[in-house]
Amino acid sequence: MAQLDTREKLAILADAAKYDASCASSGTAKRNSRDGKGIGSTEGMGICHAYAPDGRCISLLKILLTNSCIFDCHYCINRKSSNVRRARFTAQEVVALTLSFYRRNYIEGLFLSSGIIGSSNYTMEQMVEVARSLREDHHFRGYIHLKTIPDADPELVRQAGVHADRVSINVELPTASGLKRLAPEKSEARIEGAMGAMRESIEDGRDAKRRYRSAPKFAPAGQSTQMIVGADAATDRDIVGKAATLYDRFGLRRVYYSAFSPIPEASAVLPLQRPPLMREHRLYQSDWLMRFYGYQPGEVRAAADDATGMLPLDIDPKLAWALKFRDRFPVDVNLAPREMLLRVPGLGVKAVQSILSARRWRRLTLADVGRLTVSIAKLRPFLIAADWRPVVLSDRAELRPIVAPKREQLELFAA
Repeated sequence: MAQLDTREKLAILADAAKYDASCASSGTAKRNSRDGKGIGSTEGMGICHAYAPDGRCISLLKILLTNSCIFDCHYCINRKSSNVRRARFTAQEVVALTLSFYRRNYIEGLFLSSGIIGSSNYTMEQMVEVARSLREDHHFRGYIHLKTIPDADPELVRQAGVHADRVSINVELPTASGLKRLAPEKSEARIEGAMGAMRESIEDGRDAKRRYRSAPKFAPAGQSTQMIVGADAATDRDIVGKAATLYDRFGLRRVYYSAFSPIPEASAVLPLQRPPLMREHRLYQSDWLMRFYGYQPGEVRAAADDATGMLPLDIDPKLAWALKFRDRFPVDVNLAPREMLLRVPGLGVKAVQSILSARRWRRLTLADVGRLTVSIAKLRPFLIAADWRPVVLSDRAELRPIVAPKREQLELFAA
């Protein structure tokens, strides 16, 4: 490997990290350096997120330790057979970069992942050393997210949780068959075994913290994972089912979805075109339904097309579910329980809470509800208010043209 200076390494390894979407920093413990004994903070202004044009979070120093790798996963730009320029940081170079960027107020923390060099254990040792040095040598109190390696020794993976706010172990692909075909050196059993061990360690840490105030925190922001969408034949129904299983079995804080992006000199087994980015967006919306709107995984999967197993791209999953199960509607905003109000298309969690508070004092009209949402047109067929009952709309055989968002031609040079 040619000798590169730090700037050249940073250009290569920051660009190589852009394919990993699982770098959000919510949920960490509050820490600050106001006592004069450390550097960094996760409170006050907190971890403030900046977003790139493609919507990915760039609030953290997001880099790879190295983009060299002994694995040859077909979908990865950094696979062993890929003809890309390689670079590698030492652990201390990453520590110095993190502190330097933090002092300049460019970042609020570190997201560190890596290709695998030498062995899984050696690579994991280097990543843990970065976090250990930041915490113990420099008393860094900002946010740290480590992407762990499931093949590494369990004690090394556990050490990542000792020093990091959040750890993540990527499942990579939603089906075992897809993983075997596109990443034959990786094992679903090893990945899920590492996730299970991490869940046990997180729960043990929380239990110790409840019993002993002085007990150290262990991965206070929990663990997350990422799935690539569109690289294999998995349907949206498959992906939603896999995500629900991961949430249930491993107590994940987030499942991230990353639309497959064609890479230079791609393997012949990969699709030639990327899936629509809207597909990734619809999967995030379906994830939100399970996490915040009380939908069961089977209900979200039912929103997908029966023939293809795909969520519709032109309407959101909540509206798709409502159109498919019209017998559940309309619901009365003045009488319906919270769980049914959350299923009305166009009503978010905050709007439902406002409805529940306001209706204690008076009966709500359609205009009252309209002030809580962006579009009343989507709401009208699905609710009853003090002055509104959708008699004609409820009887229509086809509601979709009425409630689906209208396509608009955007202006290229609009102000």
